[in-house]
Amino acid sequence: MAELSWLLGKWRSDLAAWAIPEHISAAVTESAWVLPRQVFARRADRLSTQPSGPSRDRAWAALDPPGTVLDVGAGAGAACLPLLARATGLTAVDSDAGMLELLTERALAQNVSTSCVLGTWPEVAAQVAPADVVTCHHVLYNVQDLRPFVAELTAHARRLVVAELTARHPLVSLNELWLKFHGLQRPGSPTAGDLVAILTAMGLRPGCQRWTRPGAQDYSSLEELTEVTRRRLCLPPERSAEVAEALTAGGQGQAEGPAELASAGREVVTVWWDGGAA
Repeated sequence: MAELSWLLGKWRSDLAAWAIPEHISAAVTESAWVLPRQVFARRADRLSTQPSGPSRDRAWAALDPPGTVLDVGAGAGAACLPLLARATGLTAVDSDAGMLELLTERALAQNVSTSCVLGTWPEVAAQVAPADVVTCHHVLYNVQDLRPFVAELTAHARRLVVAELTARHPLVSLNELWLKFHGLQRPGSPTAGDLVAILTAMGLRPGCQRWTRPGAQDYSSLEELTEVTRRRLCLPPERSAEVAEALTAGGQGQAEGPAELASAGREVVTVWWDGGAA
């Protein structure tokens, strides 16, 4: 128990270190925590038409025989849409109504109705019925209080929980740009290894697999990538050209289109553990 408490405390402090200094965030009017819905939608479309990877494969195997799916932090559906052919029902939880609308449109196009729950997990967990498989992709680095979050994922899965996250915090990819534009050294933790240690200390006996998701172009243009990156770096619009130049120099902008910043082309970790629902 002492080890678990220490691991959870370290996870919280590591995430807290990602807070943007007030003197930087106060200098701009736009929030740095931008959610580019169109990028999430393109990623969901790509992964639903070309499903692959250990995360999908683990969930797919657990849906034999077909069963229900609960996607926590669903976004536009990148985790759950590739599973619809074996899903007898789908529930999606997200704190962004626009994301849930994008997911619903895509599920309906495959003749699958979706039960959407707007809110944050685990606060809305009591409103959600258990499912055979629970998915949770690229959410856990946003969770300060990890233990109750994971406990409710487990309690809502009859067969399996499948989580996916980058091997290191996804915003590590911007660390050099933070140093360039603000002279600010950004953190490097927590990591997927820290998550696995916490799950193990919780007695969940997780499995994990490291792999590399193939590169993809979920941003439609260098301009779109620049806009998202500029806001994440707390820079005003008049510095867009500098950001574009830095992205191009760093290999983020290519003639055929920019690579995504979130997970494609980077090391990803699939983590799974048994559910605890009756």
